[in-house]
Amino acid sequence: MSTEKTAKTEKTASAADVVIAGASPTGLMLAYELALAGVETLVLEKLDQRIEQVKGGAIQPRTAELLESRGLLEPMLRRAIQRAPVGGNFALLPVPLDCTPWRTRHNSVIGIPQWKIEEVLEERVTAAGARVLRGAAVTKVESDEDGVVVTADGLEVRARYLVACDGGHSTVRKLLELPFPGRAGTHQAVLTDIRLTAVSSLVPKRMGHISTMTRRVGDYWAMLIPVEGDLYRFTFGRADQVDTVRDAPVTHDEIATALREVYGEETTLGAVENSSRFSDATRQLEQYRVGRVLFAGDAAHIHPPLGGQGLNLGMQDGINLGWKLAAVIQDRAPSGLLDSYHAERHPVGAQVLHHTSAQRVLADTNPSEDVAALRDIFIELLRLPDANRHLAGLISGLSLRYELPGDHPLTGQRVPDADLVTEAGATRLSALFGSGHAVLLDLGGAVPDGLRLPPRVDLVRATCADDLGAAALLIRPDGYVCWAADTPAACDETLLATIEGGLTKVH
Repeated sequence: MSTEKTAKTEKTASAADVVIAGASPTGLMLAYELALAGVETLVLEKLDQRIEQVKGGAIQPRTAELLESRGLLEPMLRRAIQRAPVGGNFALLPVPLDCTPWRTRHNSVIGIPQWKIEEVLEERVTAAGARVLRGAAVTKVESDEDGVVVTADGLEVRARYLVACDGGHSTVRKLLELPFPGRAGTHQAVLTDIRLTAVSSLVPKRMGHISTMTRRVGDYWAMLIPVEGDLYRFTFGRADQVDTVRDAPVTHDEIATALREVYGEETTLGAVENSSRFSDATRQLEQYRVGRVLFAGDAAHIHPPLGGQGLNLGMQDGINLGWKLAAVIQDRAPSGLLDSYHAERHPVGAQVLHHTSAQRVLADTNPSEDVAALRDIFIELLRLPDANRHLAGLISGLSLRYELPGDHPLTGQRVPDADLVTEAGATRLSALFGSGHAVLLDLGGAVPDGLRLPPRVDLVRATCADDLGAAALLIRPDGYVCWAADTPAACDETLLATIEGGLTKVH
């Protein structure tokens, strides 16, 4: 692994364009976007080594599309947990979400341990030129109008921007004394990776739809997911859970007792690989940008772990922020472009907090008679195509649309990964974004010859058997249409203004 450790015995000084606190999937995804653009990036990670914990490694269809557009999906698929294709879920209800109506090549959720996602990203990040320093816990942050100074153990770094991707208990957020408003957790649960030496017939043999992985026996609820061999991800809690200090160790006996209660005496705990406690707290920063410091992932928002949202929300934060931060640093866009990061991503985070709160009611492990009735009605609704399509788009991220300026109906939407034919031959739309550039896609000869485009905007002339809804589309590096036209006249009137405005509206 091409990572480094900080020199803790003697204070040293360093510099970078961007410092990222936290080698989480969010932080590493952001680092890769910046490195693609040639931005000098330093990732500071407090842990000496990556924790090989499965965690909530569920890659949703929209995230899979974005990873594929950067050439990152294939190495993750090779590390994924083997399972039959299965749709997502809403509130653990037993009706798979069908993403087919959203015209995606990725209809199923991809199960993969989070540490393997981090492994792929870190390999690509360092290969692209960014640095990852481990054993570097951020202890001090000082900022001014021109930049920020970050102190991490024996290292002092001057950077133009700091991005906190250091989790729900963000050190950066606490150092800046920023409020984290929301709702405290109502219950705690345990997440652990375990090895079993014997299993009963109640233990799942293969990962399937999440509704088939969950059980409730007595006061216990549990989810046991086979990973590989004798390794399982085990999540459990009690309906009558007595408040436990979050940092209290999870004991071997605590795990073994839960296993026996839910999966029978024949199920035998062999080893505990790792374990942690979590709650269903819901909180969100009021602002994702505070001067030269920005926040992404769990450092900006936390919510109940329902619907497989957290990992994907954070990685998409990183992709949205990455190209904007690079454009501002390299003077390719006005500085106000960074304000659009908060304007676009804060509502998305708020929406996830909102629907995971609703899921918490429906997924109650000890539902009242009224909640049980509501669940029955909701299951019936999920079997209706329109209702299923709506929630599939919401949970998968495929229905996300940004509020961008422009009258064309495609503005702000993602574009399906269509098959194209260019002068170089057959290709796919996703293949055009490997460099992290924006793409001006001319499908009908609407873009005039001789048009001078700025750096990192590629003109691609192609034909497409599918109707993408416009003769020309300007697609941002994060895959969303910021301009579209049906005639050459529209190109003359609005295209260059859109590019000069930073491919988005400055709020």
